Amino acid sequence: MLKFLLGAAVGYVLGAKAGHERYEQLRRTYQRIADHPAVQGAAGVVRARLEEAVNGGRHTADDAGRAHHR
Repeated sequence: MLKFLLGAAVGYVLGAKAGHERYEQLRRTYQRIADHPAVQGAAGVVRARLEEAVNGGRHTADDAGRAHHR
């Protein structure tokens, strides 16, 4: 048990030193991917399908508002 705790502590210290730089690298990569137009388009399709599934084909308040203003 003591060896495990010592290993965990050493791993934590070493990971913490390199961890912030790696975190920032991953964050920048995620942001670059998330901002890509193709990803934005796919997210919009997924969002629309999820809303449709959740609403069970019922119109949302936004849909009713849009229909009213036409």
